[in-house]
Amino acid sequence: MNIEYRAKLIRAASLIALAGNLILAVFKIGSGIAADSMAVLGDGIDSLVDILIAIMALVVSRVISRPADKGHPWGHGRAETVATALLAFLLFFAGAQLILNSVNQLASKQSREVPGQLALVAALVSIAGKLLLALVQHFFGKKANSAMLQANARNMTGDVILSLGVLAGLGFSIGTGAAIIDSITAILVGLWVIRSAVGIFIEANLELMDGSAETGAYEAVFAAVHSVPGAGNPHRTRMRRIAGLWDIDIDIEVAPDLTVQAAHHIATQVELAIKDRLEGIFDIMVHVEPFGNHHRGDTEGFGLSEEEIRP
Repeated sequence: MNIEYRAKLIRAASLIALAGNLILAVFKIGSGIAADSMAVLGDGIDSLVDILIAIMALVVSRVISRPADKGHPWGHGRAETVATALLAFLLFFAGAQLILNSVNQLASKQSREVPGQLALVAALVSIAGKLLLALVQHFFGKKANSAMLQANARNMTGDVILSLGVLAGLGFSIGTGAAIIDSITAILVGLWVIRSAVGIFIEANLELMDGSAETGAYEAVFAAVHSVPGAGNPHRTRMRRIAGLWDIDIDIEVAPDLTVQAAHHIATQVELAIKDRLEGIFDIMVHVEPFGNHHRGDTEGFGLSEEEIRP
């Protein structure tokens, strides 16, 4: 996929998220204050965080579209991964702040009014709006193969569940006249936000550490090697993500009496076979060795072989 086109998709998704969350945040925060509902106010603050995320995504879309340069020979794709990690920290902070405020309110034992009916309307509007935004972010995330947009889609899907919880808590609070339920609901909302933040950070950290939990991708690469006549024993295979795209290094073995040109032709066929089996390839580096060479020395401490990914 063209990098500039991918950046445009991310930009479009970010603008939609920015506009949608701005409307929701203003409405929910205003409704939370007017209806005296900490849960709705916390839901509105969560939407404020989503606005910051959308702004961050717009900045990232500009950065990743820049071509590779002397200082960044692999391009600027990792800016998206760094932004995803920052997203997790923003979510964690918002959730923790909401919990602290709600706990302080409970600890103060101040009497509170039961939230007004406007709070219920705000929760319903939030559910509908967040569901629509989650679908949009998921669509653009898949189309652009963007980990950041897909993480944001999961975040907004979580927001739908969060708003459903707020609606249930409000309904119970208004129905029973127990205002304390609203504060307890706000604490549960904060815990949900923190849980989402931790999940997003773990995924982003895996990419930042050049890790991959997808053994199926390795199996596809090994199958591609075996489909090419003359190529064998794939080993020292390393796969990492750069902004959702695969960067692959792999060693293969060929007959030792081949010419350089013939060995290069086999390596090229391996590259093409891998691209046929995996989508979203950033780069492939195939290193050619003569049969049996990989057993010599202790210089091959990196990468995986077929034996190492078998259950």
